Order: sequence, then structure tokens, then C-alpha cells
Amino acid sequence: MARPHGNNSAASVRPDDRSRGADPLAARREFMAKVVALACGGLATIPPVVAGLWAFLDPLRRTRGAASFLSVADLAAIPDDGLPRQFPVIADRVDAWTGFAAEPVGAVYLSREQGSREVRALSATCPHAGCFIDLEKATQCFRCPCHNSSFTLDGNIVNPSPSPRAMDELECRVGGNGQVEVKWQKYRAGIAEKVVQG
Repeated sequence: MARPHGNNSAASVRPDDRSRGADPLAARREFMAKVVALACGGLATIPPVVAGLWAFLDPLRRTRGAASFLSVADLAAIPDDGLPRQFPVIADRVDAWTGFAAEPVGAVYLSREQGSREVRALSATCPHAGCFIDLEKATQCFRCPCHNSSFTLDGNIVNPSPSPRAMDELECRVGGNGQVEVKWQKYRAGIAEKVVQG
């Protein structure tokens, strides 16, 4: 008996139909292998990325150390006439990634009375907006050129003055070798309280 043409079920199954239904477990295993490989690759990249970010951001995370005493002048360089003299404050400075050795970081006015070894130190930074304070010898007072704040030779405010507080006095000591050391600190400008800058 002759077989009918065109209705052979084995011949009519396309190759892609066979591969689609061949082994669903194999397809699932292949998919899971790809997911695991992708996850392992992602996990493997985390440590170097975290290390790179940590190294990049480390200078920004550093906390500034406590204020330290810095040698500013020799006692003999400060006349004992009660008048303030300006001296630069020199220190090593670190600015995020860059270090600077022996850089001027500010200035102080030092004074002492006749026959005394005790030295008084005033910061040369204006408490109003952080500008540099000048000593006007003609008027015998401190004056800030930025906004015209005025201070007596003792650092007190001369009213009217935009400065919210007197000049910042700094801790000062004289070493056995005659070196005058100042505890160098910067204070927040524009506020009445004397708050150390963080």
C-alpha cells in the first residue's frame, strides 16, 4: 500500500523544534552557569574598585591633627616695649594630595612688656571675614583693610566695627633656649564665639 505524501510526522519536525524541546535541564544548567559566572566576575571586581576609591578619597578623609606649638621667633627679636611686632608662622602644610615643606601658614603679632619674658600672641587673621590685619603705627591700632574692622593694641574691638569679636589670642610659651613658640590654630570667622576651625 502506498504511503501518503506530505504528511510524514518525522519529516515535518523542523531542526529548531528538536533543539528547543531536546533537554530543558541542559538549557537551565547553561543559564545558571552564565548567571554564576556573571556574579563571580562582578564580585571579583569589587575589591579593586573599593581599594581604588579608598586610595582616591583617602586625603579627604584625613582628620587634621591637634594644634601644635610652632617656633615663631627668638625672644631677643621681640623688643620689650609693649608694641606688637608681626612674625610669620612657618610650618609643613598638607593640602589633600600635596605636601609643602616650610610654608608660611599665617602670621602673629607678638609683644612683651619691659623686662618680661612673657610674650603675648595675637592672630593676624581678622575674626570678621578672615582677612589679614595690619598694624597702623600712626593711629596705634590694628585695622583690617577688607571691611575696616579696628582693634586696640591689646586686640580689643574699637567700635563701630563689623568684627563680631576681639582679635584671637593664641597660647604662647618661651622655651629654655629662648625660642618663642605659638600654639597655631585658626578660628571660624564671622561668629562671636571663638571656635577652632575643623
